[in-house]
Amino acid sequence: MPKQNGETTFSFADEPPPPKTAIKKNPKDLAEALLGWLERWPKNIVSSRDIRIWGPKILHSREGAIRSAEILVAHGFLSPITDRKWQVIRKPLIPQTPRR
Repeated sequence: MPKQNGETTFSFADEPPPPKTAIKKNPKDLAEALLGWLERWPKNIVSSRDIRIWGPKILHSREGAIRSAEILVAHGFLSPITDRKWQVIRKPLIPQTPRR
């Protein structure tokens, strides 16, 4: 459209918006988010449904929740009960040393 009354036109106004790309999340970051959330989880058992409903927003997909839980199983923070249910293993952050 030609300029009228001293108006300036911007080229980006006529262009379509760029397509949205899915942000790839690092599985390690998702597992860390789950671990941080599990520290506040009051129950001793957690399911993939609990993680998806009550957990961090980045873990609301089923695949992300299960994959993150599998990573925590491999590192000893969860123990599998079924394929979508785990027991939370609460470890002290500071190792206890025997008192003399």
